[in-house]
Amino acid sequence: MNCPNCGAPMIEGAKFCGSCGMQVGAQMNAPAPSADEPAQTPSGFVPQPQNESGDYQAPPPGSFNQTPGGASANQSTGQGIKLDTDGTGEGRGYSYEILHQPSYSLAVVQLQAEQSILAEAGAMVSMSANVELQSQMKGGLMGALKRAVGGESAFVSTFTARGGAGEVTLAPGGPGDIAAVEMSNQQFFVQSSSYLAGDANLVVDTKWGGAKTFFAGEGLFVLMVQGQGLLLVSSFGAIHRKTLQAGERYVVDTGHLVAWEGTTQYTLRKAAAGFFRSMVSGEGIVAEFTGPGELLIQTRNLAALAGLLKPFFPSQSSGGGSGWNINLGG
Repeated sequence: MNCPNCGAPMIEGAKFCGSCGMQVGAQMNAPAPSADEPAQTPSGFVPQPQNESGDYQAPPPGSFNQTPGGASANQSTGQGIKLDTDGTGEGRGYSYEILHQPSYSLAVVQLQAEQSILAEAGAMVSMSANVELQSQMKGGLMGALKRAVGGESAFVSTFTARGGAGEVTLAPGGPGDIAAVEMSNQQFFVQSSSYLAGDANLVVDTKWGGAKTFFAGEGLFVLMVQGQGLLLVSSFGAIHRKTLQAGERYVVDTGHLVAWEGTTQYTLRKAAAGFFRSMVSGEGIVAEFTGPGELLIQTRNLAALAGLLKPFFPSQSSGGGSGWNINLGG
């Protein structure tokens, strides 16, 4: 079947169009309106513009999420972060489902024949036998070097279904959640450790985060993701969503950041006034964001967990020997 709004091909039984985002499941099952009754559209949806030939034409910036009264539903936050709350959706040539949320999430991607999805190296859990895996240095040698310095793998994995449909399952290295972000010609910044996978049409680049990210201990680079399509991000712990109004300021520990809108301004500073107070507070450097915009925050900090476990790890003897010094409590 095809989308009644933009004409894009859709999987049978799909509720949403992967190209324009229109909710079509209820509309296609509803009885046709009579001649005297005006056609109804889903609440909050505005038909997408089309050119003279009837093809879909991208709306101008700022026209997404318009309410019937003409006011933007996300007026204070731009387009906002569109998450699939039910953990299912579809894109161009694939559908996906997120299982076992929120502690041990697994992303199951169903690829149509000859369709592809990109993922971080090492993210694959399983796949159909007809799915072809290729690893390459995206962006060439310089791109690979930037990714390596930014804390990522120098290689990107591409999964392509050959000769028919195929399945790929993806998961992060640690326990936590996976969020499916449907990008609509937007720009997001993602912590390098939180990027899991994305639509093959998305542009993913490693950007210099400035000296402030170096002193924050979060690495020299962040990922800038832009375009239209599915973006899968992972977290350590659950994912908390925070919406900032215009001019609203909000502080987040740098170890808890997952992703944020590219339109959101931020600076890094000490958590408390004075160096000593910041150190004894246990917070160190924090990120202060200024709205409008939306943030995705992880509820746990991997570095903090490592600090809690450190006293229980065996330590090398300071006497110069090569053995281990383990305190058994005797």
